[in-house]
Amino acid sequence: MPSSTLRIGTRGSPLALAQTHETRDRLTAAHEALAADGAIDVVVIKTTGDKVLDRPLAEVGGKGLFTKEIDDALLDGRIDLAVHSMKDVPTWLPDGMVMACLLPREDVRDAFISRAVGSLNELPPGSVVGTASLRRQAQILHRRPDLRVTGLRGNVQTRLGKLERGEVDATLLAMAGLRRLGLADVATAVIDPADLLPAVGQGAIGIACRADDARTRALLDPLDDGDTAARVTAERAMLEVLDGSCRTPIAGLAEVNGDRLTLRGLVARPDGSEVLETTREGPVADAEALGRDAGDELRRRAGPGFFTA
Repeated sequence: MPSSTLRIGTRGSPLALAQTHETRDRLTAAHEALAADGAIDVVVIKTTGDKVLDRPLAEVGGKGLFTKEIDDALLDGRIDLAVHSMKDVPTWLPDGMVMACLLPREDVRDAFISRAVGSLNELPPGSVVGTASLRRQAQILHRRPDLRVTGLRGNVQTRLGKLERGEVDATLLAMAGLRRLGLADVATAVIDPADLLPAVGQGAIGIACRADDARTRALLDPLDDGDTAARVTAERAMLEVLDGSCRTPIAGLAEVNGDRLTLRGLVARPDGSEVLETTREGPVADAEALGRDAGDELRRRAGPGFFTA
């Protein structure tokens, strides 16, 4: 392997590989020298989240399950950059690592998928919805307390297979993932964020590298999307204040219009019995401050024990 080879670390799921190939294609488009054979090497790394599929994420560690082993390889020098779904990235990055760029954000919405009905509202009482997300669970049960929500782990294809075999009556998946896999047509309906707020960072791909790796940071600079960076900064600032993980139902979506940013944030009890929401609007330059302020309000209103009561 040439000494100048750029090594990209990724999970091995079809979606993770699709995101990595998008990253590789953007790098080769921006840098002619990287288009040569052997200039970029994809290194597949199995994470804890890929290995443990028989328990809910909240029981085996929450956020970081899909990133830790990849981040370790980055800091050890086995890879030069790491491609992550931003919704999986913990709010605190390991020392020595930076999120060097964010690619243009994909569709942020959730997709409703069912073989029997056309929307979440049409599911008969007692229907079973499969999801691994407490965020989705809480919002679904808040709207439809007459439904049952059960855990559904695995990659996109695995979850669709379980739906096809009738193990659940419906499921929800991120539209961004379906689109990147060329599976957008499996969505029965696309859910408006006004009805079901997305996960923080949903649809955004982040590329991390070592903080002292000037070469890789320079290669990634042209790929960074400013609007996506501002939106994700606001959402993750809110999440950090809330100390959010896969154990806590938290949702957030920031949108940019010109030089203004609007952020919607939400926390909920896991059973959906109570949902708290807030909104912030201000200059894009204040993205982090807006997010932290929204998080402070939600944390204050929720009070101690909100997520476990």
